[in-house]
Amino acid sequence: MPIIVPKDIPASKVLQGENIFVMNEKRAKTQDIRPLEIAILNLMPTKIVTETQLMRLLSNSPLQINITLVSTETYVGKNTPIEHLEKFYKSFSEIKDRKFDGMIITGAPVEDMDFKDVAYWDELEKIFDFAKNNVTSTMFICWGAQAALYHYYGIQKHPLPKKLFGIYKHEKVGEYELLLKGTDDRFFMPHSRHTTVFTEDIVKCKDLVLLAKSSAAGATIVRSKDSRFFFIMGHAEYDRDTLEREYKRDLEKGLPIDPPENYYVEGNSGEIKMCWSSTANLIYMNWLNHYVYQMTPYDIDSIK
Repeated sequence: MPIIVPKDIPASKVLQGENIFVMNEKRAKTQDIRPLEIAILNLMPTKIVTETQLMRLLSNSPLQINITLVSTETYVGKNTPIEHLEKFYKSFSEIKDRKFDGMIITGAPVEDMDFKDVAYWDELEKIFDFAKNNVTSTMFICWGAQAALYHYYGIQKHPLPKKLFGIYKHEKVGEYELLLKGTDDRFFMPHSRHTTVFTEDIVKCKDLVLLAKSSAAGATIVRSKDSRFFFIMGHAEYDRDTLEREYKRDLEKGLPIDPPENYYVEGNSGEIKMCWSSTANLIYMNWLNHYVYQMTPYDIDSIK
């Protein structure tokens, strides 16, 4: 939330120079407030788990938020009861004439496929185009981030020698980035993916800004220069035991998988080191506050 200060106080200029949101008393008295409208396009097979993780993070804000859960029409997964989807989810055709203050588009376990071979790719491209003109700010996660970078900027994903799987250290690029406000210079985040985007492709794109990187995980957090889009290659939203459940699932399926790196306190099993929760909460609160609430118009129909 912004800090309200007298217009001419010296601290105002200093704080604004540090990219801290300062609101003068006059604006504060005339500010209208309404609930934020946030859409979540949930592409994960474990939809109930993912929607809970994201709602937990969004609920930490003092802002009122209306959540609209969205699923694809061209592909319906088998891991979520159809009754749940029919009761709590809407299709894109049901929301395509609405406006949203914010939108979150999740990852999906289709990394090994070419984008255009994904069953719902055509529908997803329509949703990407919708987000560009009808949503104030959109956050893309993991494969969703890679897909959006390809759609908007032509940036390709590339296969990794083996699955990037574990908890990795990241460092911030630059100072006073509002999305990472309050985070340490180095922070941790889970990753679980078979593909990556090259950092050099991000850096050379004039419309993108690299916010965080990792020696192991590469470019991890990116935003568009106009702050309409945020691309997070990791899974800040993951629960303590999410990677463990994925590890055991792959073992049961006989898939080649190593224990998650930097995850357990000792060895390859046992107590889990939860070292990314505070970062996750800060990222989502900062996004809601600085890039959704502070940017979106009071008249939601005027979003363009």
